[in-house]
Amino acid sequence: MKRLFDIVFSMLMLILLSPFFLLISILILGDSRGGIFFGQTRVGLNGKHFLLHKFRTMKPESEGAGQLTVGARDSRITRIGYHLRKYKVDELPQLWNVFVGEMSMVGPRPEVPRYVRLYNAEQQKVLLVKPGITDYASLRFFTENELLARAEDPERVYIEEIMPAKLALNLKYIEEMNFATDIRIIVATVARMFS
Repeated sequence: MKRLFDIVFSMLMLILLSPFFLLISILILGDSRGGIFFGQTRVGLNGKHFLLHKFRTMKPESEGAGQLTVGARDSRITRIGYHLRKYKVDELPQLWNVFVGEMSMVGPRPEVPRYVRLYNAEQQKVLLVKPGITDYASLRFFTENELLARAEDPERVYIEEIMPAKLALNLKYIEEMNFATDIRIIVATVARMFS
């Protein structure tokens, strides 16, 4: 049921949003040099690596300065990238990851390998389910970048405070996982994007 919903919903959204995707692509290309999309290696189901897709919101080669984004006004973020990030529009290309089966609409957000290596045995249970575009942690930490911007040591705060809290919410989702929960999280995510 979950996989069928993912296929149908992601395909429908990709079709309906295609004119919007075209407009975003034009804005990105007109705003800064570089490609339209950004791919980043993430850890998925059973620890398998995959390429997560986003609209590019940063200047080329920005990831070399760190994988955490600190604040909405991080100097690496482009002008159009600021707005795409603010409303989480940059995440929409992950609908393709859902369609091909690498992700689900709802599930623990996939993390980069360097942080997954820090998971303890309990936290590694999040790798037993398919990662998602949104989840409880996405809603709770909707403004994560701003939290990190206020931190004296963003990396430490992320590893010691934010990441464990997100993983606890991921584990809560796994315990409660069902179709009704997924629909509630999707509705709450859309409402949060437009609030």
